Amino acid sequence: MQFGRKSEKLDHQIEQLELQLEDLQADEAEADREMPAANQAPCKKSVSRPLTDHLPRDEKVYAPMVDACPACGGGLRPLGEDVAEQLEFVPASFRVIRHVRPKLACSCCDAIVQAPAPSRPIERGIAGPGLLAHILVVKFADHLPLYRQSAIYAREGVDLDRAPVDLRA
Repeated sequence: MQFGRKSEKLDHQIEQLELQLEDLQADEAEADREMPAANQAPCKKSVSRPLTDHLPRDEKVYAPMVDACPACGGGLRPLGEDVAEQLEFVPASFRVIRHVRPKLACSCCDAIVQAPAPSRPIERGIAGPGLLAHILVVKFADHLPLYRQSAIYAREGVDLDRAPVDLRA
């Protein structure tokens, strides 16, 4: 009889705590709906670390397919270029692929022409498709945890953190 009363008392306390938890969750959800997005703290942007200089670099130039200004037909002259680096894994070696997109300006009408940027597997990310595929295959097929992969890459001179967010530029 003594154990029965205590267990019944415990069940009653558990039910009361569950009700309080539901009330707190409902209040929190209601507060989130009432709070405007402008009052929420802005997301921290990840800081892109420069890729190491000792890695070999392959350069791919994406030139515009036009020889004359599409607006007026005038001649084009160089204005500058956008350079984006992407870390790629070529089996047994790392490479940095430089995507160069020259900007050309029309000497007549000041129009700017540039080839579109190539697509990336992760938007604004520095990891190339080969590196991402290698990381996933080694992690899931070879059962090599990310912290061990990070140590292996560090021996090659590439500092990759284990967090997936850190692969983003």
